[in-house]
Amino acid sequence: MSGAGEKIWIIGGSSGIGEALARAYVARGALVVISGRKQAALDKALLGLGDGAVAVVADAEKPESLDAVAQAHGPFTRIITTAAIYDPGPVGKADQKQAEAIFAVNLTGSFNVARVAMTALAPGGQLVLFGSAAAIFGLPNGQVYSATKAAIVNLAQSLRAELWPRVDVRLVTPGFVRTPLTDRNDFAMPGIMEPEEAARRIVRGLDGKSFETAFPRRLIWPLKLLGVLPHPVAFALTRKLNG
Repeated sequence: MSGAGEKIWIIGGSSGIGEALARAYVARGALVVISGRKQAALDKALLGLGDGAVAVVADAEKPESLDAVAQAHGPFTRIITTAAIYDPGPVGKADQKQAEAIFAVNLTGSFNVARVAMTALAPGGQLVLFGSAAAIFGLPNGQVYSATKAAIVNLAQSLRAELWPRVDVRLVTPGFVRTPLTDRNDFAMPGIMEPEEAARRIVRGLDGKSFETAFPRRLIWPLKLLGVLPHPVAFALTRKLNG
């Protein structure tokens, strides 16, 4: 499933990894629909995509908004949702309203996209949800964002079992990628890469057969190791990150 004949919907396609993925898929001949909440950002992204793309205002928090895109432009061979918001800092200092917004956009938004995808995808089409390296194991100052991404991992696993083979559910687990979200971090980000490189790895992974596309290994593997260590050992190690 690649090249001409593909029709791909990217939610959150106006910036960051979503925009880079849109460029990558347009370059190989796919018709790409990008959606987001801000018309100005969509228009700006569309300028760099050319005739192989369409931009539509839609809000992942509102199922009727997603339904309208599906009705107007579906069915799709892939639906990819990268939409997320992020507020770095410890859970104890999180702003209540911002925390609720993060849950609404990241988790409820992914849930809404998954529900729409069940009927908006062509048979055997891909539903791609985005987790994060931050979801692999809880770390100090993990913020609400990490919790939403961990829930998305569980959601993707459940959907994979429920929907296969009618829907090919995939999970993307990126490490640090240079986007407006990571620009807010004030700490060292090991293995950080540009959106274009992340998009290349994701496209390659989605063309393959693995459920999860996770990168870079230098970050992912140590975090996954924490998850299999005895809890006293894992927590002793992670407490050292708290300063």
